This record gives sequence, structure tokens and C-alpha cells, in this order.
Amino acid sequence: MLEESDSGVPMNNFSWIFITALMAGLVLQLWLMRRQQAHVQAHRAEVPVAFRTQVPLETHHKAADYTAAKLRLGEIELTTGVLWLSLWTLGGGLNWLDQMWRSLAWEPLTTGVAFIISTVAVMALLDLPFSLYRTFVIEQRFGFNRTTPRLFVTDLLKQTLLLLALGIPLSALVLWLMQTSGELWWLYVWLVWSAFGLLMMWAYPAFIAPLFNKFSPLSDEALRLRIQTLLQKCGFTSNGIFVMDGSRRSGHGNAYFTGLGANKRIVFFDTLMTHLQPAEIEAVLAHELGHFKRRHVQKRMAQGLAFSLLGLALLGWLINQHWFYTGLGVQQPSLYIALVLFLLVVPVFSLFLQPVFAWLSRKDEFEADDFAAEQSDARALAEALVKLYKENANTLTPDPVYSAFHDSHPPAPVRVSHLLSKVTV
Repeated sequence: MLEESDSGVPMNNFSWIFITALMAGLVLQLWLMRRQQAHVQAHRAEVPVAFRTQVPLETHHKAADYTAAKLRLGEIELTTGVLWLSLWTLGGGLNWLDQMWRSLAWEPLTTGVAFIISTVAVMALLDLPFSLYRTFVIEQRFGFNRTTPRLFVTDLLKQTLLLLALGIPLSALVLWLMQTSGELWWLYVWLVWSAFGLLMMWAYPAFIAPLFNKFSPLSDEALRLRIQTLLQKCGFTSNGIFVMDGSRRSGHGNAYFTGLGANKRIVFFDTLMTHLQPAEIEAVLAHELGHFKRRHVQKRMAQGLAFSLLGLALLGWLINQHWFYTGLGVQQPSLYIALVLFLLVVPVFSLFLQPVFAWLSRKDEFEADDFAAEQSDARALAEALVKLYKENANTLTPDPVYSAFHDSHPPAPVRVSHLLSKVTV
């Protein structure tokens, strides 16, 4: 005998598979968070030997407490997220929202776009309290927040307008392809999605990022010449070297490459520029260039495209399976609700592959560090990393199991030790 979910839709075997995976993921992630918190607190009283001359005990305490605060919020956010996902699916939330839009008797494409955009908007609203608490409580308490309430609201409005400007036409195009392209619709959607992703990579530095931050050309002439020499040495061309006003929102420092083709940019946070010496900035840039020279960006793009193709092919099969809808609390199958269900459910199952992706990412980081050690000063990069760990209050003592599951970068002691082994006397 079939059981019924709160939405009135009979539960089936897939319902129980989904519930099992959801609960297993919740238990696993809570266990990892508790391990991390216990490990960091157990090492709070003493700075690791390798960092004692550079990191004061007070700073080490701050990093431990900052990590603990983020983990406590993460536990609440994770548990709440599982609850909301259960209500969205088995609880009938998506089914109710779908019926509401259907009651307006619009044509299917308009109904589908309205359903997708409203789902994203409601999920963003549900996440808003956590974003507010993270920014104005945790980041504020530890001295990192520089975002004013007015700036927070302004950013939120800009993000909403971008969502509408980009999301509505993209959703309409995807749904139109799903309706009109026959059984191979998923291949055409993949081509459109891939093209859109590449377009955003190209457009982001010149058109989107400046909506939120100010980018100024690097004014330090000596440092600029030093960086240009490194770029020429590595055979890298960019559309400029810029300093971003990251301090407008946060005290955290960073550096990154952005863009595609001739529209690539090198960006340093102004907060990073105030803490690092020229040799250290050069070494950080050499690390980022290592990702470029070792083709990590291309490999990650290829992996992303391959997984999205496999995912869409799977959706192309699931979209015709009635049990997929009923198993997730939906009464009336449709193209648009299948797409939303798939995007909500995939992370539940892909969570268990996370250690593999984290391992691959850490492998790339070691390769980029090795490249930086060849092209610049390995000791300078190690010193820069220690400064960044210190200024960003990153823990120096992560739990190994938690780190293996979550961290895209090697743990601080391992990474610094690896770099120092490359130092030539």
C-alpha cells in the first residue's frame, strides 16, 4: 500500500531513496562539522610549531573562535536547508506553487518561466536571514565586516535585477528548447547552457563585476613592472592589472584571475595589497599563473561541461518517468517542474562525491604552488600564505577528515611545509 506525503501525492520507492540520501547527507555533514569544531578547539591553546614565530597566540585564538562561530551557523543553516528542501518536495511546496501559477491559465512557457523565477526568489528570501546574520553578526564580531545596511540592500537589489535580466530570457530559451527540440532537447539545452557560461566568463570582468566594485589600474609602477615581467616570462597576456575595493565590504584579502580570452584580468583586493610585500604579491600571482600554465582552468571547465552534459542526459530520461514527480511530491508532470526538481535533488546525491572533487582541487593547488616555486620565491609565497591565513582568521589546525571532504586547498601546515621544501639555499 502506498503512503501519502503531506502534499497528498503517494510516496513511492524513490521517495524513500531520496529521504535516505537526504538524512544520510545531513548526518554526515553534521558529524564532519562536529569533528572540525572539536579538533580546532582541542588545538586552540597552542600555535602549531611551524607558525609560532609568525602567528601570535591571540590571533590563533581568534581563528579558532571564528571557525567555531561559522560552524555553529553552518549547522543551523544546513539543518534548516534540509527542512526547507523536504517541505519544497515531499511537503508539497513546489506542487502548491505550480498549482498557483497553473490557475492563471497562462500558456505553458510563461507559466514555466514564472514558476522557475519565483522558486529562485523564494529560496533567496529563505536564505536572507543567514546572509544577514553572517554579515552583520559573525563578520562584524570578528572585525571583518565593512558592509553597511545601505550597501547590503543596494547589492541585493542589483543581484535581483541581474537575476531577472539574465534569468528570464535564459529560462524562456531553455524551456522553449525543451518543448520544441524533440527527444534530443537535452543536447541543445547543453549547448545553450555551455555558451551562456562562456559568455558570462567573458562578460563578468567588464560588465558585471564593475556593478558591485570599483576596479582601478595598479598604480605602483615598480610593482606593475615586476608583474609584467613575470607575465611575459610565463607567456600570459591579460587585459590589465587591477586593484579592487574589496575593503568596501570586507576585511578579507584575496587575488584572482577572471575573464576569458583577450578579456582576462588580474585582480588584487586592496586589503591584500596592504599586507603583502612586492615579492609576496609576485609569488601569489605566480601561483595563480600556475593554474593557467598547468591548464587547470581548462580542465575544470571541461569537467563542468561533461558533468552538465551527463546531468541533462539523465534529466532527459527522468522527465518521462512518472515516479520521479510523484516521488518528490508533485501531482502534474511538466518540463519546467522536472528541471527545478532535478536541480534541487542532484546536490543531495552528488554530495557523496565531494571528497573526490576536493582531492582533485588540492592536487591542482600543489601543482600551482610548484609552478610558483619555479617562477618566483617559494619562501615568499609561504610567507604570503601565512599572512593571509592570519589576516583572514583561517584555522591552522583543521580536522583532517573534515578537510579531506570540504577543503579545496591543502591544510595550512601541509601546504606551507610543501613550499618550504622547494626553497633552494
